[in-house]
Amino acid sequence: MEQFQRMFAASGSAPVNWDLAMQIARKQITGAQDSSGDTRGVDSAELTATVDTLRLADLWLEPESALPSGIRGTTAWSRAEWLTETLPVWRKLCDPVAGRMAAAMTELVPEQAREQLGALNSMVASLSGALFGGQLGTALGSLATEVLSAGDIGLPLGPAGTAALVPLNIQAYGDGLEIPTDQLRLYVALREAAHQRLFGHVPWLRGHVFAAIETYAAGIHVDRESVEQALSRIDPMMLGGEMAEITLEGIFTPEDTPQQKATLARLETMLALVEGWVCHIVDRAAGQRLPDVARLSETFRRRRATGGPAEQMFAALVGLELRPRRLREATALWAALTEHRGIAGRDGLWGHPDLMPDAEAFAEPETFAKTKLDLSDLGFDL
Repeated sequence: MEQFQRMFAASGSAPVNWDLAMQIARKQITGAQDSSGDTRGVDSAELTATVDTLRLADLWLEPESALPSGIRGTTAWSRAEWLTETLPVWRKLCDPVAGRMAAAMTELVPEQAREQLGALNSMVASLSGALFGGQLGTALGSLATEVLSAGDIGLPLGPAGTAALVPLNIQAYGDGLEIPTDQLRLYVALREAAHQRLFGHVPWLRGHVFAAIETYAAGIHVDRESVEQALSRIDPMMLGGEMAEITLEGIFTPEDTPQQKATLARLETMLALVEGWVCHIVDRAAGQRLPDVARLSETFRRRRATGGPAEQMFAALVGLELRPRRLREATALWAALTEHRGIAGRDGLWGHPDLMPDAEAFAEPETFAKTKLDLSDLGFDL
């Protein structure tokens, strides 16, 4: 009971018990490494290879992008370091969703009881934070064993300007691909350097994406019956880690309203445009240099299509899944823009959110690329 109380005390009134989440995530990372017989961090050779590869990748991208390098520092992370370095962004993304769950749990308590027992509100908030923290810890721990770089899921999760690879995960992902490790590492580095260029030199993009996610999360519905079922499975004798075993599946569902559908459509479009741009310029940069570029490109597309880290994490947090179909359409759209407007004209669209292609452009990429006004007509200059 004392441990149970300490677990609640650590959460306080925060939407997520982050202490519990990190404890569970670290335990999961350690378990995964133990099972593979590898408990080390990043050694000096891996760090040197990573830094050299990221620098080379950034040079390869130079002629393929009008956006300059966004890399101010290069490094290699262990799984635990990825978890620590990306935590601030996860807090920003997850707290709004967890807050809605806490509010729904409070509403389950009769209003008269809430008025009479003020401390009850704090206890309910702590319970909600522990439940969500347990689930999130499991998700982040799993993600830490899969991500290949700081920008692998298409969001700027790490410190601004820091390009980072996760060598242990790259090695694990390459097992069975029959592609040389140096080629795989370089392809991942190209994707990381491309993400850094985009989020480093499009000032509005980071805030725009996060605001869209928060807006979508604010419109989700918390199913009261699912919350009650989760609460019924709680035993006061549970240890902190056992909170992760209480599934929250079905608690968060999108509101089926025109406004929420429009928010989701805008968010999916923007995420697809980001990933599509990265895929397009990376394949152009690697096309004449990496012998296995075609296999690498298709492998990474399949990785998305079969439910990679991005799809799983978004689905777990806010019911959002990236659509591989839209990713392919976005890649084709950027290719058409390169053909008809050149690299500067293509990348100039990132100058303002109002210039970005919309859903209609996905269906008719050639038409969009040919008929839109030149940026010079609008007074934009790279």
